[in-house]
Amino acid sequence: MTVRALLIDDDPRFSDLLATYLTQNGVLVTRAADGLKGIEAFDRGSYDIVLLDIMMPGIDGLEVCRRIRGKSTVPIVMLTARGDETDRVVGLELGADDYLAKPFSPRELLARIRAVLRRVMPDSSREHITVAGVNIDVGSRQAKLEGRDLDLTGLEFDLLLALARRAGKVVPRDALLSLAGRDDVVVGERTVDVHVSHLRAKLGDDSRAPKLIKTVRGVGYVFARDTAQGDP
Repeated sequence: MTVRALLIDDDPRFSDLLATYLTQNGVLVTRAADGLKGIEAFDRGSYDIVLLDIMMPGIDGLEVCRRIRGKSTVPIVMLTARGDETDRVVGLELGADDYLAKPFSPRELLARIRAVLRRVMPDSSREHITVAGVNIDVGSRQAKLEGRDLDLTGLEFDLLLALARRAGKVVPRDALLSLAGRDDVVVGERTVDVHVSHLRAKLGDDSRAPKLIKTVRGVGYVFARDTAQGDP
């Protein structure tokens, strides 16, 4: 499955290098050139991990880390030219999951990303998600709505899982298939909209006033979050 990363760093050449390498290795990178733009990008998108530089003009990485951690448990890897132990300790105390001092190789960063995601992501074979009356058993690839079995195609199940895992957050339309692990699907002009429409119908969601999968015009979709939990 494609990993969606937000890279917040004010060094364009360094960002170019990292983004090129990570993209070639299955990481979809969104870039932000400073702390404020990084926070704005985080609020607009849906990410599996944040790669965050400490030394930036304006809002520094430590403050960005504090603000992101105040509203999300998304994994954060701190990137910095500073090797000072105090910065490392402060970053970890603010909720960062890992710390990598520059200079480092893109390959090392990729290894850290994979290691962090292995720690924080549940074993999918045992994962159960319950949100807004929908229960998803990932291992058996079965979904129920208020106890009733849902007859979903493979793609519809993957889309439902991608949205439910990010309940309450907007998932960009152009990233939904990748987040669902379905880069194999040929995307036409309305491919995603059509499949989401079919999924809504099976969920009994009113297309004119949907309660479960809502459209954010010009951006994407958000799955309702009145209750959400993950079982070990």
